[in-house]
This record gives sequence, structure tokens and C-alpha cells, in this order.
Amino acid sequence: MLDQKLKKKATHRAKIIRGQLDGLVKAIEEEKHCIDLMTQSRSIQLSLKSMDRVLLANHLQGHVKHMLNDKKQEAKAIKELIDLYALSNK
Repeated sequence: MLDQKLKKKATHRAKIIRGQLDGLVKAIEEEKHCIDLMTQSRSIQLSLKSMDRVLLANHLQGHVKHMLNDKKQEAKAIKELIDLYALSNK
């Protein structure tokens, strides 16, 4: 479950990202300068990374902390974090 404050922040960021993506689609359709398109694309990627940090903070605070205190869940928590680390380094 998402912390309500973090949920609000993540939802807000997702809506901003959707607007950025809509803007990029429009710019592509209008055949804007490639550098402008790449700049918009990079901006979207940075926004996604920012949202990832919010979601990760929620997961660590709300789930991992509790899972590490439960011997039955500890291995699952560690595997999730290792998998996430591997995914972020691809």
C-alpha cells in the first residue's frame, strides 16, 4: 500500500510525465528539430527516475522494513532489492 503523501506525489509526477510524453508525441508529429526531441525525451527519462525514487522510498519504508523484521519474508525482501538493483543497472 502506498503512503498517502507519497501516493499523491507519485500521482502528480505521473501526470506531469504524461503531459511531457504528449508534448513529445506532438513535437515528433510536427517534425521538430532532433535536438529538441532528444531534450524532451531526456527530460521524460529524468522525470521517470524521479518518480522511481518516490516509489522506492515508499517500498523501503512501507514494505521492506517490515519484511526484514519477519524471518519468513526476509529472503523475499532481499531478492526484490537485488532484482531492482540489477534492473536499474541495465
